Amino acid sequence: MRTIDLRGRELSPADMLAAVPRATQARAEALDTAARIVEDVHARGEEALREQAGRFDRVSGHELRVPAQHIADALEVLAPEVRAALEEAIRRVRIASAAQVPAPQVTEIGAGATITQRWQPVHRAGVYIPGGKAVYPSSVIMNVVPAQVAGVEQIALASPPQADQAGRVHPTILAAAGLLGITEVYAMGGAGAIGAFAHGVAGIGLDPVDVLSGPGNNYVASAKRAVAGVVGTDSEAGATEILVVADSAADPRLIAADLVSQAEHDEQASAVLVTDSEELADRVVSEVARQAASTRHATRVAAALDGPQSAIVLVDDRAMATAFSNAYAPEHLELHLEDAEAAAESFTSAGAVFVGDQTPVSLGDYMAGSNHVLPTGGQARYAPGLGAYTFLRPQQVISYDRAALAEVRAGVVALANTEVLPAHGEAIEARFTA
Repeated sequence: MRTIDLRGRELSPADMLAAVPRATQARAEALDTAARIVEDVHARGEEALREQAGRFDRVSGHELRVPAQHIADALEVLAPEVRAALEEAIRRVRIASAAQVPAPQVTEIGAGATITQRWQPVHRAGVYIPGGKAVYPSSVIMNVVPAQVAGVEQIALASPPQADQAGRVHPTILAAAGLLGITEVYAMGGAGAIGAFAHGVAGIGLDPVDVLSGPGNNYVASAKRAVAGVVGTDSEAGATEILVVADSAADPRLIAADLVSQAEHDEQASAVLVTDSEELADRVVSEVARQAASTRHATRVAAALDGPQSAIVLVDDRAMATAFSNAYAPEHLELHLEDAEAAAESFTSAGAVFVGDQTPVSLGDYMAGSNHVLPTGGQARYAPGLGAYTFLRPQQVISYDRAALAEVRAGVVALANTEVLPAHGEAIEARFTA
């Protein structure tokens, strides 16, 4: 991991943003490629999806629409301990997601004049589950449960076909879908799946969705940007990020374990440590080298940690660490600080904040109850993670009786005339003239 030394420098907000480690070139290339893939699916539908499956997944002749029997088969062979873990994760995420659904609110503006704020679910959602370097049944839960809690009537799921499963979606993904009652499943992956959800594919009976969600690599995140305006999306949850802010009392072994745990996702994963302790930084470097060499995905981890997106950042003090973290706006933020609970309030830009060294990101990936589909690439400065609200549309329902309208009659007409839109005022006056 490279070191970025910010000590002894007066940094403006723009300087801080410029110091953030990002793999910007990789993301720029992904956007161009993803846009072409999406357009290909839009233009050629099933034919494009099959060509992409052969190119990216090494699969051909598979069933794009997953038969119900495949889901039943997957449930039949699901290991009992995995089923129990999935069911507990479902329970926890359902509880947390329910807290994200606002109750309707009625505001009385005046006598006979009310505005009701209500949140309506979209009719149809598409959820994408990655399936390249790892298997993510947890992502099935994180996407499907909030949509169900929001009240979405139709939920379709897509995940890449697997060459070692004869072109089927991975059975653990199918089993998780089965546990949640999802029957509309497609064997398609990457940017092509995002394009298919956005535009529909008549040849396989896939109707366009209203909102699509789900994590993935930079190509999936870029595909979401390519379909923006055609369909609603969650945040661009691309290659994973972890930023650890630590002080001199932190345990380098635990920090290293958490950095390695996220680096194993993908070669494009970002792992960053921010600290004002050079001694801690040196100890973390040693621990990372030791743990990364012995982990199962050592090659992948090494690529992620050696990439431009990963670094150890040395800062002068807590204030600079906080400013850097808020500029970075990481997907996952861990606080390994003696006063982590109190300090958490100052870290305002992060997809999710993990407080204290006993709350690792891995917990949030599976069983915390929080959602692990979170904004990457700095989007946490302005975008939320996935939740029930992703699938809800706020609406205002306005109700005025005649007396309430009469009370504002003159004001509406005056403003309409000021804006040189006299018909607006005339629409009001029509209600008071024969």
